Amino acid sequence: MEAERKEEGWETPKRGECRIPAKLQCPPPPRKKMPASVKRRDPPKGGYFLPPDLETLFALAPPRREVCV
Repeated sequence: MEAERKEEGWETPKRGECRIPAKLQCPPPPRKKMPASVKRRDPPKGGYFLPPDLETLFALAPPRREVCV
Protein backbone atom coordinates (compact mmCIF):
# COMPACT_ATOMS: atom_id res chain seq x y z
CA MET A 1 0.00 0.00 0.00
CA GLU A 2 2.84 2.43 0.81
CA ALA A 3 4.40 1.62 -2.54
CA GLU A 4 1.17 2.51 -4.32
CA ARG A 5 1.01 5.88 -2.53
CA LYS A 6 4.59 6.73 -3.46
CA GLU A 7 4.03 5.84 -7.10
CA GLU A 8 0.68 7.59 -7.43
CA GLY A 9 1.42 10.43 -5.05
CA TRP A 10 -1.16 12.26 -3.01
CA GLU A 11 -4.01 13.78 -4.94
CA THR A 12 -7.19 15.57 -4.09
CA PRO A 13 -10.18 13.25 -4.53
CA LYS A 14 -12.03 14.10 -7.71
CA ARG A 15 -15.20 12.10 -7.19
CA GLY A 16 -18.43 14.13 -7.23
CA GLU A 17 -19.30 13.16 -3.64
CA CYS A 18 -15.95 14.57 -2.42
CA ARG A 19 -16.26 17.94 -4.16
CA ILE A 20 -17.45 21.12 -2.50
CA PRO A 21 -20.98 21.75 -3.72
CA ALA A 22 -21.53 24.52 -6.24
CA LYS A 23 -22.49 27.90 -4.87
CA LEU A 24 -26.23 27.98 -4.26
CA GLN A 25 -28.32 31.04 -5.01
CA CYS A 26 -29.26 33.09 -1.95
CA PRO A 27 -32.93 33.19 -1.02
CA PRO A 28 -34.78 36.43 -1.77
CA PRO A 29 -35.04 39.01 1.04
CA PRO A 30 -38.16 38.86 3.19
CA ARG A 31 -41.04 40.97 1.99
CA LYS A 32 -42.23 43.91 4.02
CA LYS A 33 -45.53 43.36 5.74
CA MET A 34 -48.32 45.46 4.39
CA PRO A 35 -49.45 48.00 6.99
CA ALA A 36 -52.81 47.44 8.56
CA SER A 37 -55.49 49.58 7.05
CA VAL A 38 -54.25 53.09 7.63
CA LYS A 39 -57.26 55.22 8.30
CA ARG A 40 -56.97 58.90 9.08
CA ARG A 41 -59.15 59.91 11.94
CA ASP A 42 -61.22 63.05 12.02
CA PRO A 43 -60.54 65.47 14.88
CA PRO A 44 -62.81 65.06 17.92
CA LYS A 45 -66.18 66.79 17.65
CA GLY A 46 -65.68 68.80 20.83
CA GLY A 47 -62.13 69.75 19.86
CA TYR A 48 -58.96 68.76 21.61
CA PHE A 49 -58.67 69.15 25.36
CA LEU A 50 -56.90 72.40 26.23
CA PRO A 51 -56.26 72.80 29.94
CA PRO A 52 -56.37 76.43 31.12
CA ASP A 53 -52.81 76.37 32.48
CA LEU A 54 -51.19 74.86 29.36
CA GLU A 55 -49.51 78.13 28.39
CA THR A 56 -47.90 78.46 31.82
CA LEU A 57 -46.34 75.04 31.40
CA PHE A 58 -44.49 76.18 28.30
CA ALA A 59 -43.80 79.75 29.41
CA LEU A 60 -40.16 80.74 29.13
CA ALA A 61 -38.27 81.04 32.38
CA PRO A 62 -36.31 84.29 32.89
CA PRO A 63 -32.70 83.95 31.65
CA ARG A 64 -30.22 82.78 34.26
CA ARG A 65 -27.17 84.82 34.95
CA GLU A 66 -24.02 82.78 34.73
CA VAL A 67 -21.05 83.71 36.87
CA CYS A 68 -17.73 83.72 35.04
CA VAL A 69 -14.75 83.03 37.24
